[in-house]
Amino acid sequence: MSRTILVTGGGSGIGRAVAHHFAAQGDDVVVTGRRTGPLNETAAGHATLRPLVCDHTDPAALTALLAELPGRIDLLVNNAGGNTDFDADGTTDLAAYARDFRANLDANLLSAALTTKALEDRLAAGGAVVHIGSIAADQGAGSYGAAKAGLASWNVDLSRALGPRDITANVVSPGYIAGTEFFRDRLTDERRDHLVAASAVRRAGSLDDIAGTVAFLASPAARHITGQVLNVNGGTRTTR
Repeated sequence: MSRTILVTGGGSGIGRAVAHHFAAQGDDVVVTGRRTGPLNETAAGHATLRPLVCDHTDPAALTALLAELPGRIDLLVNNAGGNTDFDADGTTDLAAYARDFRANLDANLLSAALTTKALEDRLAAGGAVVHIGSIAADQGAGSYGAAKAGLASWNVDLSRALGPRDITANVVSPGYIAGTEFFRDRLTDERRDHLVAASAVRRAGSLDDIAGTVAFLASPAARHITGQVLNVNGGTRTTR
């Protein structure tokens, strides 16, 4: 039986790869984001994939989105976000620092919390919530890393709240993944080589690496995994 899946930030990169993975399995997939063009590109050629524009940091936009979504969501993938520092204007006074810090919190933490809250009554028993985190939560990256660390901490309470309903909640934490818009075309060859060399497997992560991990967490094999952070970083950062 097909499932109904919502992937936020599905216009490119990881979100698009996740959406395509589930659409290829015959699931009904809704992808959201702020840009109509990339969302339509994601949906092109996929009969079971539907694009909807939504800013997941905006409660009013989320409320409007609910009218377009089905009454049952089997899998919510909170992927919307990214390091908003790349879009900062370079102003360094205290007011600008506060603005830029809040931008990362809104994009990467509040967006996931608001979306999950908006959909809490529609999340289906036996389903899953998967957030896309980052290695930056453990290695540091200013307000972006702080937001992703907050996401992992918040997910602990979320897993406890959803667990009695037989819904799991986990974080997938990528390292360097090739083929995304994360670095806004500012990644130098030298920096890329450094990121690859830092991994034990000596290669960049792929979009399929992340999509496959999300699919596992949404599968019957992962029903006893919840409240966890799964690191997908090629051994760049190890745990025990």
